[in-house]
Amino acid sequence: MAQKKKEMSQPKDYKLIVEKDVKIPMRDGSLLFADVLRPDGGDERFPAIMNLGPYQKDKVWIPPDDLEEDANEYMNWETANPLWWCPRGYALVRVDTRGTGKSPGKSEPSSYQEGLDSYDVVEWIAKQPWCSGNVGTLGISYHAAFQYRLANLQPPSLKAIMPWEGRADQYRDQAYHGGIFAMGFIAQWANSTAAHNLLGRPRSYNPDAFNNNILWEYMRKDLDSEEWRKNSAQWDKITVPIYSVGNWGGFSMHLRGNTEAFMRAASKNKKLRIHTGSHFHPFHAEEARIDQLRWFDHWLKGLDTGIMDEPPVKLEIRTGGETKPYAFRTENEWPIARTQWTKLYLRIDRDTPNKTETAEGALVPKVASTEKKVSYTAGPGHYRPVSGRSGVSFETPPMEADTEVTGPLVLNLWVSSTSEDMDIYATIRNIGPDGKDVCEVGQRGEPVACVTKGWLRASHRKLDKDLSLPYRPYHAHDERWWLKPDEVVECQVEIWPTSMVFKKGHKLRLDVTPRDGAASGHFTHYNADYNAGAMNSLYSGGDKLSWLMLPVIPPK
Repeated sequence: MAQKKKEMSQPKDYKLIVEKDVKIPMRDGSLLFADVLRPDGGDERFPAIMNLGPYQKDKVWIPPDDLEEDANEYMNWETANPLWWCPRGYALVRVDTRGTGKSPGKSEPSSYQEGLDSYDVVEWIAKQPWCSGNVGTLGISYHAAFQYRLANLQPPSLKAIMPWEGRADQYRDQAYHGGIFAMGFIAQWANSTAAHNLLGRPRSYNPDAFNNNILWEYMRKDLDSEEWRKNSAQWDKITVPIYSVGNWGGFSMHLRGNTEAFMRAASKNKKLRIHTGSHFHPFHAEEARIDQLRWFDHWLKGLDTGIMDEPPVKLEIRTGGETKPYAFRTENEWPIARTQWTKLYLRIDRDTPNKTETAEGALVPKVASTEKKVSYTAGPGHYRPVSGRSGVSFETPPMEADTEVTGPLVLNLWVSSTSEDMDIYATIRNIGPDGKDVCEVGQRGEPVACVTKGWLRASHRKLDKDLSLPYRPYHAHDERWWLKPDEVVECQVEIWPTSMVFKKGHKLRLDVTPRDGAASGHFTHYNADYNAGAMNSLYSGGDKLSWLMLPVIPPK
């Protein structure tokens, strides 16, 4: 029997209609300003893809020369290119969220109010004479994260979402990694977004834009609460078809949201894709656009693209050191069912840190019979930056064969401090036979000497027993369990998911540090004052089972 040919929208010679500064009414009487870019099809009606964010719908994005889409006057940061989508029969609607761009009002970034506004925008679009009544959402980062808050509310005209590299839990994914304030990116983002909205041309049309106190608000609310929950994905309420798209290099903000979405959203129709590369190159790649188009063709146009007949999980499997994309592999679930959950115990070989890069211990398959400890300084605290190596490291022996690690990781540590609290930063690295890091492409296209990371503030070690899984501890973050001086406690550190084939002869290295370690880039954290003058200790052996659990994947 001949295989049925799959359908997909083909480009047509539509004239492009561009409607600027369209006013969209909100339920409270406010107005949001939007740009509508759509094909001129006469009486033909088209599905729409919408975005809502603070990056100014009128700000033209000039992409680098190596992007797989040509620069044009309609390109906009982290959003779809109308010169590709509109000829294929889609309308694009870009909306300035309240208090940004052209939209007036009180700026409330990443808020419940944005969810309500997004709902109103979706239903307004669906009623337009040019719209088929079907609306989807697609975009990167902020333009991905808003989709969860929208989907929480279940607008009837929202037929499918595709959050592309999008944090979902505002507390755990963005603001507080393991309870440690992720100040580096947030402060940079808040300041640069304010500048983009207030300085230069925008001052002429919205001089009071981006008026918020986001840094104070985030720092004031340093425990999880209902306020964080209402601004985050509520997985039991997300029932719309969802294609969650992550990036292995997004281990400092977005990736956790994408894997949690696939595991926990109530949607009956879910897919997961994780790729490599910079923050924006993969989105605009032709291969990725075909995935996007097949998804929305299926759900917004009812075309038989075959995308829902394929395995639900599509992963780029990293083999180390490439600057170009790796090959994809499909799987039927996440985490992968055939995972061999492998515990490597921390063997302590020194009681004080080395002055060189030499590791203080090893990662071995059996626990040592005798308990040992290694102690290291927690650093000078928040008021004096420190360069150079900190903490302690553990390495595997050289791999005897290529070893694939794909999935979430867990670090279980027994620790103490002379202070009332202790910060644990865990960094996984791929060390080549020459002793040097094997680098991957970072979110800004830079080489990154890191496979993935995890974090935990010891006072936040309390677990939510209902949501914790053997391979993904879930911390409650609702109260502080302060340390007593030199009290030894057990901490489970959630290390964000990854994929890496550690080649034969390579080593997996674990750095445990009191502050940001290798390849943190601009995703840095606030070092609180309790670090000043403190000594931290790590224990392993005997009844102190300190281990790193790896998701080792055997060949199919």
